[in-house]
Amino acid sequence: MGQKRILSGMRPTGKLHLGHYTGALENWVARQDELDTGGKRVFETYFLIADYHSLTTSLETADIFDCTIDMVTDWLAAGVDPEKSPIFRQSRVKQHTELFLIYAMLITASRLERNPTLKDQVRDLNMEAISYGHLGYPVLQAADILLYKGNIVPVGEDQLPHVEITREIARRFNKQYQHPELGDVFEEPEPKITKFSRLAGLDGKMKMSKSLGNTIFLSDSPEEVQKKLRKAVTDTQKIRKNDPGRPEVCTVFSYHCKFSDPQRVEQIERDCRSGALGCVDCKKLCATAISEELAPILEKRSEYVTQPDMVKEILLTGENRARMVAEETMSQVREAMNIG
Repeated sequence: MGQKRILSGMRPTGKLHLGHYTGALENWVARQDELDTGGKRVFETYFLIADYHSLTTSLETADIFDCTIDMVTDWLAAGVDPEKSPIFRQSRVKQHTELFLIYAMLITASRLERNPTLKDQVRDLNMEAISYGHLGYPVLQAADILLYKGNIVPVGEDQLPHVEITREIARRFNKQYQHPELGDVFEEPEPKITKFSRLAGLDGKMKMSKSLGNTIFLSDSPEEVQKKLRKAVTDTQKIRKNDPGRPEVCTVFSYHCKFSDPQRVEQIERDCRSGALGCVDCKKLCATAISEELAPILEKRSEYVTQPDMVKEILLTGENRARMVAEETMSQVREAMNIG
């Protein structure tokens, strides 16, 4: 079986937090570095800065470049290897919008309006009106994936409707236009259900979010981590140090489960339940465990922060590499369509 290709991406939101790390970056690096029994990479990985997608919910672009640099710096620090995986801005590879325009002709507005993920977004964001671009963002996602002939799409279950739209568009294009030599231009990508590890916010909310101010950033120093952990929500019934606790409802304990040694976690659970471990000391232990995890990321990040031109060069190189693949695909598209 040949090497499979995966495209993953994020909107340029600036510095990343632990939720991004556990929910995406760890998986990205694992897929990038996964080897088969012969020592060859299983996946060819591409990492997209989805700056056009960010316009679907906000038209503000004044800080988008700085946010991009901050985000990419965190990607690199967390282990994304630009030699293995091109990193590129969507807006710098114009073939994305070209393919998006073509795909937009192959799907109806009513089909997009039935997208359950879109309905959830409209509800969650209390949107009174939806733009044409927001309605069509699954079509742009389809262009993102298929432009690089993505075979595998790692998604949570809530994103499955988007993969199905991508498959429908690929199928419709192949039926309408056949390449004179290749036949079907696009392979229908397969969804790969991935359990994205969600990390609760410091305030106990379901997830970390910059807008809620409940995050620990990958760039936070050990002192900053300690300071933030002091305010983290624990078991509201454990008022005094010697009160027995309930680790299963404690945000800090959920962090221990992720960042502390398993044997340490077992000890912390026992001591919390018995009342031998107070919340203040538990938070100190947790802050230490998190900072130990972040230490190599911080060290690597500092190298890129002091050399901003290196990050820009990585983007330019990645964009050139992505553009070559994208143009090869679009040449096939144009030839199949007898257009352009």
